[in-house]
Formats: sequence, structure tokens, C-alpha cells
Amino acid sequence: MKIGMLTSGGDCQSLNASMRGVAKALYNNVKDVEIIGFHEGYKGLIYGEYHTMNPKDFSGILTQGGTIIGTSRQPFKLMRTPDENGLDKVKAMKNTYKKLGLECLVVLGGNGTHKTANLLSEEGLNVVSLPKTIDNDIWGTDITFGFQSAVNIATNAIDCIHTTAASHGRVFIVEVMGHKVGWLTLHAGVAGGADIILLPEIPYDIDKVAKALKKREDEGKKFSILAVAEGAISKEDAQLSKKKLKEKRAKSPYPSVSYEIGAKIEELTGQEVRVTIPGHTQRGGEPCPYDRVISTRFGAAAANLIMNKEYGNMVGMVNGEIVKVPLSEVAGKLKMVDPDSSFIKEIKSLGISFGD
Repeated sequence: MKIGMLTSGGDCQSLNASMRGVAKALYNNVKDVEIIGFHEGYKGLIYGEYHTMNPKDFSGILTQGGTIIGTSRQPFKLMRTPDENGLDKVKAMKNTYKKLGLECLVVLGGNGTHKTANLLSEEGLNVVSLPKTIDNDIWGTDITFGFQSAVNIATNAIDCIHTTAASHGRVFIVEVMGHKVGWLTLHAGVAGGADIILLPEIPYDIDKVAKALKKREDEGKKFSILAVAEGAISKEDAQLSKKKLKEKRAKSPYPSVSYEIGAKIEELTGQEVRVTIPGHTQRGGEPCPYDRVISTRFGAAAANLIMNKEYGNMVGMVNGEIVKVPLSEVAGKLKMVDPDSSFIKEIKSLGISFGD
């Protein structure tokens, strides 16, 4: 049995742990198995850049962050567009797959990656995928690997800000990753004890944000912390078309939404504001124990799908149980935070503001 494997999209913790889970289960249950690692995601599949892996490659990587075979972003919207040399990318991927005589292609990635995985499945290739992203926004699974590790890092950033915020009596904004969805900001904000949490799914009213801060000040609370998703958006901007919003942001004097929010808070309240951006630290470092466990389970489940020839599926987790989800159902969908969910209502009952 010859299996191809690639990691695609943004880096995150537990990619190595997940690949290890797939490999160990295959090596342990299949008499003759060969694993081909494609370099830098779909790029390796397109241009035939790969190497044969062996059991030693998967040893000692459970706790190692990053990905031992590299990753890159290959936008789905450009997959049908020939490269600068006129190469048909989809045809090239199919040719590489067939030339190597692969039984199955194992794909680890996020939303864009799953769109391409589904495309290849529809083109007749045997594909099995695993859900990777710190955003936890993949449809069909309650959890993605990498998410909890990123939550831990973002929460630690907020924890560290608490002491200096209390010492100086300032308003601090911690900008957390997440352009389109707010799961990471929501979890880190709650875990870190943020006073205000701003998410892409809940457009904020800056006057209500200022009112919440003033209320805390009037209650004698000398500092406040905001957990702000990098994709947080005001109610005014949420009304704009994508084109108009893009044009407005291109002209903005602020490097990110947090700096704009900070400037408006200072203007409306007179309070001193500082912005902290943990950035790519949220993607880095070793995976937390929880991610190591679910990655190992995901990997073993993916191997079982391969051995049972149940192709065209993503491995997911629902209510703590491993499930298989058709790629056709996953591709093109985002799992958003529901503003009307019990989760949001519970957090609001604590007095935490979402700016709405």
C-alpha cells in the first residue's frame, strides 16, 4: 500500500502528531506500507516534490510543533488557473498521484485545503483528510487540532497583560488571530478573564464599548482588558459591501482593527489604551496535551478509513466521538460562532460585553 501525505495552509501545532498517528496505525496494521511525504503542501503534489518516508521519520515528533514536510498556501480559487508557465495544476496533481501509484492521499489542512481535497476527490482520487486549524472553524467537527494549543497561548498573553494592566491602571487590548470567525478569541477571552470580547460574528458599537469601559471605571475598577479578534468589525463597517470595506481598510491609518478601536476608546473615554498582538506565537511551539490526544485519535481514525477504503471523507469529532464527514459536506462551509447560542448568553450573563 502506497500512501501520499501533505500538510497545507497556515502552520499550527500538532500537524506532526497527526501525521504520526496516521503512520503508526498504518505501520502497525498493514503488512507492506510506503508513505510518500509531499513537500510544502499541494505545491509538492503539483510539481512532484516529495520523498519516501520511513518509520524513523515519525518517531519523536509527537511533541514537535510545525510540520516535518513543510506547508504552503495554495489558494483554492487559483487551483483551476494555470501557473506562470501554463501548467494545469489539477492535471499535474492527478498525474503525480497516478505516476506514484498511490492508494490514497492524506491531506491535513483547513478550509481552503478541504476545498481542494474535495476537488481532487471529485476528480477521482482517493482522499482522506484531517481537520487542522487554530480557528476551529471547519464544518462537521466540534474541534480541530491546533485550536486548544492556540487558546492556551492566547490565554497566556491575556494572563500576562492582567498584571501590568492592574499596575498601570490602563485599558489593554489583546488582538487574537481570527479573520472570519471568533472561536479562538471567545475561548481565550473567557479563559483569560477579558472584560470585553469583540468577534467577527457580532459587529460592535464603539459607543457601547466605551460605555462598558466607563461603567467599570465608575465602579472603581482601575483597568480593563479587551480580547479583540483580528477580524472584529463595527456595525457601520458590517453594512458595507466587500469592495467598499476593502477600499476603506486600504486607506486606514491604523495597522489593525485593535489600534483603531484603541484610538476611538481614548477619544470617547479619555482612558489610556495599549495594544498587544501575540501574532504568530499562537501558531507556534509544541502542541498541548489535549491536541496530542485528539491528533493521535484523528490519525488512527484516518488510517482506519484508508484500510477500509472509505475514501472521500474527513475525520472529525462530534460529542467526543470520532466521525467521518463527506468532503462534499465540509468544502466551502465555515463553522461560525452563533451570536444567539447558549455559550454567548452564558458569558453575557457574567457582565462581559460583546460591544453589541
